This record gives sequence, structure tokens and C-alpha cells, in this order.
Amino acid sequence: MPVRYRFPGPGLAQGALEEAVLFARERQQFGHAIIHFQAIQHMLADMATSIEAARALVYATARYIDQNPKDFSKIAAMAKLFPTDMAMKVTTDAVQILGGHGYMREYPVEKMMRDAKIFSDFEGTNQILRNIIGLALHKEFGKKR
Repeated sequence: MPVRYRFPGPGLAQGALEEAVLFARERQQFGHAIIHFQAIQHMLADMATSIEAARALVYATARYIDQNPKDFSKIAAMAKLFPTDMAMKVTTDAVQILGGHGYMREYPVEKMMRDAKIFSDFEGTNQILRNIIGLALHKEFGKKR
């Protein structure tokens, strides 16, 4: 089965969401596709909402950086931190929706979850990005008092 994603963060999570929706439409429990169960619908809705929020943050950050601001380290750190955390959550939820199938290598969500973990570690770990954001907030709010 070909993997459908190309980019970390929103792209990876989008692929996991698509796989989860397709599986939920096909998987039958108690005579119904599991996509009809409210708990599954809520998980999918949260996944889709998180993906759109991450996408919006990345686009807003790109627009901001295009304006050549003096410092964009805080927003740039946020634009990497949130999508990578979101991708980990969405891929984990996709694995959960697939149940035992989610851990099988025949289904791409297993690899997507492993890839999502890697994205939080390269080009600055998410803990370092949190440090950058925290220091920027300290400087930003320290000047206002």
C-alpha cells in the first residue's frame, strides 16, 4: 500500500487522517461501520481540526516572515512545535482507530506514527523549541512592566 504523505506535520497527519477515515468506513462492529460511532467521529473531528489549525499556523508564520520582521524566532519555533506535536497525536489516534491493524506494517499508519516521532527530534527538539518560545515570552513581557 503506497504511503500518501510527503511533508512533516500537517501533511503526515493528513495522510494518517485519510487512512483512519477509510478504515473506519470499512471496519464493521456490531453490524455498522465504526465511522458511525460517536467516539470515532469525535476523534476524527479532533484530528481534522488540529490539522487545519497547524496548517493555518504554518501559513501565518510564512506570511509574517515574508514581511521581514526583526525577529521571528518565537513564531518560527511555534510553527514547528505545534505541527509536530499535532502529527504525533493524530498518528497515535489513527493507530488507535485501526486497533490491532494499526500496529501492522501492512497499514501505513504504523510508519506514520514512527515518522511523526522523528519530526519532533530533528532540526531542534520540541523541548528546545519550548525553551525558545519561553525565553521570547520572558523578553516580550519583561519589557511591558
